[in-house]
Amino acid sequence: MSAHIPDVQIIRKDGVPLFAVLPYDEYLRLLGEDDTDNEPTIPHEVVGLVIKNGWNLLRAWRKYLGLTQAEVAKRAGISQAALSQMERSDNLRSETLEKLAKTLGLKVEQLTDI
Repeated sequence: MSAHIPDVQIIRKDGVPLFAVLPYDEYLRLLGEDDTDNEPTIPHEVVGLVIKNGWNLLRAWRKYLGLTQAEVAKRAGISQAALSQMERSDNLRSETLEKLAKTLGLKVEQLTDI
């Protein structure tokens, strides 16, 4: 019996499954390369987006991952307007950060530490 993997996106062509897209941390876990003991990192490109554009980490990560507000909002089960407001805020509740981190396949520290 295989375990259910949450948030997997199936990409199909002519109704035939071609790819399964899953959160990166889940991918690492499946490979046996889970880095939960290591300090979470933030790519230089994400930090650059924060500095150059004055964005918070949430918006910078979303842009870096190539996701739209609508995609992230849908995955997180929130409205696009709510996500837009969160992307302009520097003070998000810990529960919100946990939900968004999971949605993006990140650790909470990657949305709060620079």
